Amino acid sequence: MLRLLEASDADALIAANRASRDYHAPWVQPPLDRAAFEQWFAGVDHRRAVSMIGLTDDGTIIGVFNFSEIVLANFRSCYLGYYGMVACAGQGLMSLCLRAGLIHMREIVGLHRVEANIQPGNVRSIRLVQRLGFCREGYSPDYLFIDGAWRDHERWAILLDQVSARVP
Repeated sequence: MLRLLEASDADALIAANRASRDYHAPWVQPPLDRAAFEQWFAGVDHRRAVSMIGLTDDGTIIGVFNFSEIVLANFRSCYLGYYGMVACAGQGLMSLCLRAGLIHMREIVGLHRVEANIQPGNVRSIRLVQRLGFCREGYSPDYLFIDGAWRDHERWAILLDQVSARVP
């Protein structure tokens, strides 16, 4: 299941983030306590962002998907950030959730294009977007400040009319 992330997800998400701390390093530093979650959640401009959470049937958190900086009008595009949990790694569940999220952004929000910026060494993340049909568009040196330093990123993007609802 993929649904909008809510403030009430804080405790479960924090627990999953803590359990996946080594899995996330050095690519992402998600909230590990209530104060960090509240600061992050309050900082999301919900008029220009959609944050979603993937869950298994038993409620295990698969991952988090942030579609941010949404611009409509002639642009109809946004940025995508995401991270998965170690408990669900290697099962193809992130692919299913991200595909559903992309379809949601096309059908409900009306977007045309989504861009993901990924550190070159993050092979699992690159493989995820490749499986879904993202194309590498370029390279951005010192693009994002992560873990105390400016990090290079590859730019990957997909046109949402290319996303099929059919699971391969």
